[in-house]
Amino acid sequence: MLCSILHNRGVYPEESFVKKYGLPLLLSQDEGVKTFIANLNAQLSEWLEAGKLQRIVLVIMSKATNEVLEKWNFSIETDKEVVEKEVSREKSIFDVLAYTDMDVAVPFTWTECEQKLIANPQMVKLHSFDTKIHKVETLVSYKNDEWDEQ
Repeated sequence: MLCSILHNRGVYPEESFVKKYGLPLLLSQDEGVKTFIANLNAQLSEWLEAGKLQRIVLVIMSKATNEVLEKWNFSIETDKEVVEKEVSREKSIFDVLAYTDMDVAVPFTWTECEQKLIANPQMVKLHSFDTKIHKVETLVSYKNDEWDEQ
């Protein structure tokens, strides 16, 4: 998100962002920015895991005058009960499933597999967008541990 904002607001030049497939991936190639973001992520993760972070504000300012041009506020609510339980994160791996038309050949570097299902999932529909060519809708399903405990 941070790199997207920095890119879209022109804080860093276009060429400082990685491009692939003709699209900006919005990842900075600038070593100073990469180090800053890595340190920021490490600190924010520590505060988030401890339930101590309430808000993050990104301020965009004029380089010449320091006048504030934009402020991006991200409010964070923490479920203190979960933090107090000190729920440890399960080590994870990932897979990517691509659902295609039936007549599409599967590349030799890919393998066909079964669906990956979640029992009693909690689902959250995220913002959709339309590029005039493709409409993308996003739905995230989470394992709902609360139901497992009942």
